Amino acid sequence: MNKKIVLILSAALILILAVFLWQRMSFSKEVLKLEIFGPDKAALGEELEYMVKFKNNGSIRMENPELFFEFPEGAIFEGEGRIKRMTSDQLGGDIYPGEERTFKFIGRLLGKENETKTIKAVISFQPKDLKSRNEVSTTFTTILNEIPIDFSLDIPSKTGAGKAFTFKINYSSSVNYPLKDLSCIIQYPDDFEFLYSQPKALEDSQWDIPILNELGAGKIEISGILNGDPGEQEVFKARIGVWQAGNFILLKEAVKGVEIASSSLYLTQKINNNEEYVASPGDQLHYEVFFRNLSENPMTNLVIIVRLEGNGLDLNSIKAPDGKFQIGDNSIIWEQVSDLSFLEPGKEGRVEFWVNVKEKWTIKTLAEKNPVIKNKVTVGESRQEFLTKIGTNLTAEQKLYADDRHFENTGPYPLEAGQKTYFTIEWTATSSYSDVGLAVMNTILPESVVFEGKVWPEGVELEYNKDTSELVWVAGTVEAGAGTLKQAKSCAFQLSVEPQTTEQDIIILGSAQISGIDEWTGEKLTAKTEMVYGEVKK
Repeated sequence: MNKKIVLILSAALILILAVFLWQRMSFSKEVLKLEIFGPDKAALGEELEYMVKFKNNGSIRMENPELFFEFPEGAIFEGEGRIKRMTSDQLGGDIYPGEERTFKFIGRLLGKENETKTIKAVISFQPKDLKSRNEVSTTFTTILNEIPIDFSLDIPSKTGAGKAFTFKINYSSSVNYPLKDLSCIIQYPDDFEFLYSQPKALEDSQWDIPILNELGAGKIEISGILNGDPGEQEVFKARIGVWQAGNFILLKEAVKGVEIASSSLYLTQKINNNEEYVASPGDQLHYEVFFRNLSENPMTNLVIIVRLEGNGLDLNSIKAPDGKFQIGDNSIIWEQVSDLSFLEPGKEGRVEFWVNVKEKWTIKTLAEKNPVIKNKVTVGESRQEFLTKIGTNLTAEQKLYADDRHFENTGPYPLEAGQKTYFTIEWTATSSYSDVGLAVMNTILPESVVFEGKVWPEGVELEYNKDTSELVWVAGTVEAGAGTLKQAKSCAFQLSVEPQTTEQDIIILGSAQISGIDEWTGEKLTAKTEMVYGEVKK
């Protein structure tokens, strides 16, 4: 037999063997039936049960099986990772001919309405007497046919070019499961100028919602200016969704168009002779509202209406010499003003009034932080909204404690001559209405007082300079509501003193000063404390 015949026979034998093995492997794939059972349709956040069932319909034992169950993107489930792996031991070991097994997986789906979510299962195994592994896969589809979240844009259909206006994003949930790591994101028209939002936005266009419970609701208020040409239609697009592993899972979106309307009347205002005034608690505000005829024809018998909004306003203090104040809707109406009776083309008129900002009021929730005063001016078909920010009250206090507060204090109190006494000083800082950043508090210790180096809490940035006797507390951010809605920002330290005489009370600490930046208004704030005296034994 020549070499050529041997080579042909060898190749044929190898081919026959390969076909036999392929058929056996293919046969193994076909006889292992893998299925997923679950709901065809579901509501967002609904708890869903998926059953994975597999059966060995063949005559070969399938060894060392592993099951991989993959949830779709945007699912909520226990544990880490969308792919759940079950080992051979967890599956019950080898799958014998005729054997059937079922496993259950629980999860919730997130996504937008009518979105298709695909669930996948893969089982990997090694057919008996074969070294290579085979796998079988299948998928199942669930459609999100119900999204029990209300999400809307409450925005005017028209606004004037270059005029400030306010709109709202409203959201609420009827999902019977708390939704976490939500965000609301808005896309503005190119010529929209952002002014402010309540609550404060991340980069002016994103608001994070840590958790939204069933029947929970919220709103976002945004103010800005459209600078386009009259007649243009501008589109605002808002979305709400969940962040997962850096991906944004869209749940709902809202789109509204706004027409830029032409105006024949130009409106502007000044407060205390300033167009960009920032108010402070206790201020008296002198409003001047100006209106100019932009048309080519005279305007007659105009009526101007001003409506004021803001928890910080003392509406009982309003003085409007030529106007009439109506308590019900907080409006002032001017009818009998010469400029309103006849306003020639290009001419400007003015009305004025006074109102006080309250010295102090309390915000009930953090949604009320970063307060503003809104002045909505209406003259005929012309409307303009003006916004004025109100700054916060930054305060500080220092107290002496002779008992064991934060530290063990010893020595007589009241103080006695020739006796050393240890005591605690506690510093607190509060902010009424907005966050104060870069807050620093400092004082100078008297010569007779010793800083003992003990501070509370651990890690607080409190530094003492031995050369200058200056004590500095880098407080960082004093949050809105500190001292009312939440605990005041505080720190404590231990001092000691050994008086040589007790003829009069001893100064333990002079007045301390705190300073910081109001993150809402950008204004620099300072406040001082009272001096601290140590009581002496008479």
